[in-house]
Amino acid sequence: MKKRGWAGVWAAALLASSCAVDNGLGGSLGEVFPLDVSRVEVYRNDEALQVTYYRNRGVFLDVVVRVAVALKDVDLKPGNKVVLEGEYAPFHPRTSVTHAPGGEPVRALPPVQKGELTLSGGGPVGTLTTGSFSMLFAAEGGDLGGGRTLNGSFNAMAVDAGFGPLP
Repeated sequence: MKKRGWAGVWAAALLASSCAVDNGLGGSLGEVFPLDVSRVEVYRNDEALQVTYYRNRGVFLDVVVRVAVALKDVDLKPGNKVVLEGEYAPFHPRTSVTHAPGGEPVRALPPVQKGELTLSGGGPVGTLTTGSFSMLFAAEGGDLGGGRTLNGSFNAMAVDAGFGPLP
């Protein structure tokens, strides 16, 4: 291959790697607890998508945040925006977010007042699933984080969150 050909290959590889989604969290919720992330797991079944952000902290493994989105009436595929606020059925929120630092009780965040999630790639079980979300929590409700914002990006293999064999 000519020098110019190799330069094109390297440029394409660099561009592709710069488009990769990093696992990370941000937003004003970081004023309530640290949003540092060690790893991310994505679970999926027909009923929900769950993205969990972990942080290693000595002998503890914190669940920094776990975002669970009900998929009833949602077409979850790359490029489609999923509205995170509201309910998928009466008294059943579309999205729930929790925080569980190692050695402490699980804490629920308030309902999502406004938010959206978009997949960049993947989605089905066994695929590299990438995407991002942003949300604003209601001022009332939950254990902490009222009126705060949270945004994140994720990049992980989607694992089957099936219910197992029926008895």
